[in-house]
Amino acid sequence: MHSELEGLKPQLEDPNIWDDQQKAQDLNRRIKRLESAIETHETLADRGADLATLIEMAEEEEAESEGDEIRSELKSLTKAVDSYELQLTLSGEHDAGNCYFTIHPGAGGTESCDWADMLLRMYNRHFEQKDYEVEVIDYQPGDEAGVKNATLWVKGEYAHGRLKAEHGIHRLVRISPFDSQSRRHTSFTSVTVVPEIEDEVDVEIDDKDLRVDTYRASGAGGQHVNKTDSAVRITHLPSGIVVSCQNERSQHKNRATAMKVLRARLYEKQQKEQEEKLAAASGVKKEIGWGHQIRSYVFHPYNMVKDHRTSEETGNVTSVMDGNLDAFIESYLRWSLEEQKS
Repeated sequence: MHSELEGLKPQLEDPNIWDDQQKAQDLNRRIKRLESAIETHETLADRGADLATLIEMAEEEEAESEGDEIRSELKSLTKAVDSYELQLTLSGEHDAGNCYFTIHPGAGGTESCDWADMLLRMYNRHFEQKDYEVEVIDYQPGDEAGVKNATLWVKGEYAHGRLKAEHGIHRLVRISPFDSQSRRHTSFTSVTVVPEIEDEVDVEIDDKDLRVDTYRASGAGGQHVNKTDSAVRITHLPSGIVVSCQNERSQHKNRATAMKVLRARLYEKQQKEQEEKLAAASGVKKEIGWGHQIRSYVFHPYNMVKDHRTSEETGNVTSVMDGNLDAFIESYLRWSLEEQKS
């Protein structure tokens, strides 16, 4: 890390770097991340040395009274080291950056739309806990309740690296509040997480492959919402990917944002296809693609949230729905690291 940091700092001292504000800001963020990682490493090393000294002194003096302090610091230091090691696993090309986060209900009408809305609330609470900045790019309410689609631009340190743990199908089992006979229902909602990519990343998009539709925004947004066709929907015909944006008053700005999301979605698709080809060539049989059911949330006949990849589970459904997702995200990061090694 030290050598990488020393290689980056001279670039920031070049006065010409500020001709490209975005590039300069990205470089500055990388330097700060490295400095933070180095500082954390040094702090942990100092704590380890202090703990070793404390243990040595207690052994020499046969001071059993120091035992509680030693055990407490060992527990705290172990937790801090574990957290630091997890942070170091976020070394993917786009892990440190922002992401686009989309929630889309599956088949099931109002029931699934309501589940999508519940997940949106859960994730917004988690984003608040992590101090992520969130911008709503697209929000389409359900016909009767809930949400048909929500796309968020989530900005923060390692937002993509951590939130990619949530990419996949989320399953809900509960007594439906929309069923007059109070029967148990199962609903599915997909969560899609793709990294925000830099403009210089090459993603080929041919204009003739795009269908662009404009319409009146349906969400909150002021008096302009139902008066102008400012919302934009772009369909990439070869892949079938559809993206929408309605958060700006300007149709031009909405189109520009929608194109950024489309580029990110296509880039992610290309990366997954390359991984699948490499896996096929090497004879790897394990699941690579996203889209399979990753987690179940059971509200009836018992309370449980379980991740099917890592087997992480809890009976405290209320805590999870209040955005406390760290245990699931961190268990995924450990699981993912082991999968890469195997």
